[in-house]
Amino acid sequence: MLAQIQYEGESFAIDFSKPIDISLSLRGDDKNPIAWYLDSPKITPFRDGDFIGKVSEGASVNFNNIQFNPHAHGTHTECVGHISKEFFSINQSLKNFFFKVKLISVSPELQSEDQVISVAKLKEQIKDSCPEALVIRTLPNYIEKRSKKYSHTNWPYLSEEAMLFIRQLNIKHLLIDLPSVDKEKDEGKLLAHKAFWNYPKNTRFEATITELIYVPNHVSDGDYFLNLQIASFENDAAPSKPVLYKIQ
Repeated sequence: MLAQIQYEGESFAIDFSKPIDISLSLRGDDKNPIAWYLDSPKITPFRDGDFIGKVSEGASVNFNNIQFNPHAHGTHTECVGHISKEFFSINQSLKNFFFKVKLISVSPELQSEDQVISVAKLKEQIKDSCPEALVIRTLPNYIEKRSKKYSHTNWPYLSEEAMLFIRQLNIKHLLIDLPSVDKEKDEGKLLAHKAFWNYPKNTRFEATITELIYVPNHVSDGDYFLNLQIASFENDAAPSKPVLYKIQ
């Protein structure tokens, strides 16, 4: 299904029959990725007296309860409400869902005991310009990321300077394959989050961060068309399903 797209003065072709899903699905077992010291999410049939919401147990429908945390259990998209005193909803902040996006692969640098994505590494890949969305795939890129237990691992993170560079390029939507753009244990400083949203000085309310994606190795770096789909949660973050389309 090849379609000709007009986007911000550019014209290009997209084959919508060939989506590249870079989200991680939510599972109710220990194969689910986990961060922030939580247990696995739970997907269990509703029970009320003798009723069990499971067809194999005699019910007419499957009727499950789901217990999870968007930030800890899979691909999610968040707005500035994640770090602000005031309440802001991702469902109200994200109003456009299609963007031209650049996919880059970055090897974090060892700094003391940390793996840091530096501004120099980003400049090597991005150069001086970028579309309004950026996908960062960290290297090495093992398939085990799809079920990794991130708690107490001191995962790689973006330096404050790297995030300032991203903001200066006016990148409004950042996607990354880590549980957070910040250091796991940073004493609540959240330097990268604050730099990206320019909070609280001149807050970029329309900007979003998507974390815990997974980009397969066979997907090449380069320019794509992004459909950033979110669940309609009135919350600072919601489960999301970012989908890439190759530009013909």
